[in-house]
Amino acid sequence: MDTARESSGASLSIAGLLEFEEIKAAEPAVLAGEAGLDRAIRWVHIADSEHVERFLEGGELVLTTATAFRHRPEAMSEFLDQLERAGAAGTIIELVDENSTHDEEAREIAAAAASARELPVIVLPRRVKFVRITELAHRSLLAQQISRLEHAREIHETYTQLSLDRAEAQTIVDRTAELLGTAVVLEDVSHRVLAHSGRGSQALAQKWVDLVSGASTTPGGHAPSQWRQTPVGLRSRRWGRLVVPGAAESVADLEQVIERAGEALTLTRMADRDEQDLLLQAQSGLIREITDSEGIDERSARERARSLGFTPAEGAELTPVVVRIDREADTDPTRVQLQERGLTQEIASAASRLNLCLLMTSLQSGAFGFVLGPGRGRNRRSQPSPRGTAEADDRLNRLLAELEGLVASWVVGVGRGSTTLLRAVAGLEAASHVAEVAATLDVRERAFYRSSDVRIRGLLSLLAEDSRLRAFAEGELGPLLGESTGDDRRGDGVLPSAADAADDGLLDFLELYLSHGGNKSAMARAGHLSRPALYARITRLQDRLGVSLDDAESRTALHVALLWWRMYG
Repeated sequence: MDTARESSGASLSIAGLLEFEEIKAAEPAVLAGEAGLDRAIRWVHIADSEHVERFLEGGELVLTTATAFRHRPEAMSEFLDQLERAGAAGTIIELVDENSTHDEEAREIAAAAASARELPVIVLPRRVKFVRITELAHRSLLAQQISRLEHAREIHETYTQLSLDRAEAQTIVDRTAELLGTAVVLEDVSHRVLAHSGRGSQALAQKWVDLVSGASTTPGGHAPSQWRQTPVGLRSRRWGRLVVPGAAESVADLEQVIERAGEALTLTRMADRDEQDLLLQAQSGLIREITDSEGIDERSARERARSLGFTPAEGAELTPVVVRIDREADTDPTRVQLQERGLTQEIASAASRLNLCLLMTSLQSGAFGFVLGPGRGRNRRSQPSPRGTAEADDRLNRLLAELEGLVASWVVGVGRGSTTLLRAVAGLEAASHVAEVAATLDVRERAFYRSSDVRIRGLLSLLAEDSRLRAFAEGELGPLLGESTGDDRRGDGVLPSAADAADDGLLDFLELYLSHGGNKSAMARAGHLSRPALYARITRLQDRLGVSLDDAESRTALHVALLWWRMYG
């Protein structure tokens, strides 16, 4: 008996089983399927009838004396057919008569039935105890299973400890490459190599873009579609994948190893994010204290902020920024919350990479703010200046550029910068108003907006809740709004109905007129109107409003009223 093979735990194949001394002594002969002798044996089954299919699940080696059907060619063929349909690994047929003499006639029948089959068919011309074969095979299979269980336990303990130790991604990748004995690469969703380890991984990382695109293949000739891999990150937000580009099919327990490695990487990142969440809560508390309390001075605020990781270069301009995530009225609040959480974490990570520092706070669902400054080591400035503002804009532009490719869309408002933390935090309110107004713009052409960019919309935003502004807007637009305002500017005692106002589209036509500054050629092109129709529509609009659109003050009043109505009416 081959005890070395038994204790190794290696996968047992048909060829391996034939190497046992007890079986070799029976002089096994392969009638068919020699190419399949390396098939792994899942279990051993003994059969005495050709009707064996219902007892099999696949992967079994079937032992039989074929006593009941060895002299019937149809039955022998049916026996082999059933083995193939059931996915058996192969069969060993002992063809010995009652006198322990080789049954030549049965051998010829078996050879004819096995002809041209891929199923391994082995005959034994000498008697052998099947119980001994099953004992040897099952002992080897059990040893293999025990070995796999022990290896699985080692894998489990390895990655559990790595998770408990909050190991860095590189450490996890190093251990994975060690367990697999091959190169391993961790990439992000943009195919940037985050970590790599194992023999040849440095060369793989250097030409990774070409490998991923298919421009070249791995040394073993494996294309990207053949790489073994596992996604990394929660299903709702994958942030990378762990890839084994080599000849991975020969590595034992590959799937289990890379799956556990992916889980460890995911847990490590989640733990980092939980820590970021706690830091965000602490920073939010400080900003609320600065905003609501008059008892905190600049020095105290700076010291508190420094303890929370906000350490800007001395004298640098600090920029108040508010990010508002776009959302529709029916947008799922949970989705907005997840987008906000992901975006705050991406901004924090990007700031760290760019040597910028943040003091961040959550404002409301779908909106958060932060004070942005350069990290230490940047140029120091004692007072704000046009150049300081330009540098602040450059910092913000570089930060926002790091967020390209994220699924969510948002708008960014910026308040007035300051070299003092207290004033910068106070600027978050203005930045929030700017972001709110910028969110109403039909076309956004800027990465971020200041109050000077939103102009009159910004003023209307600040006065949005003023009842006098509503009264002004309804007074100006009343004839176009119908019954909802009760306006009778024409003085004839007859109000245009809401349906009439909608049908004739005069409110939209007024918007067309004002947006083109009364330029009739531009209006005709944009509105697809003939000149006669355009002039008729202008006349009807003036009659309905009771004012002349040639009057500059009237146009200004109507424009302000219409802007407010579109934003808040």
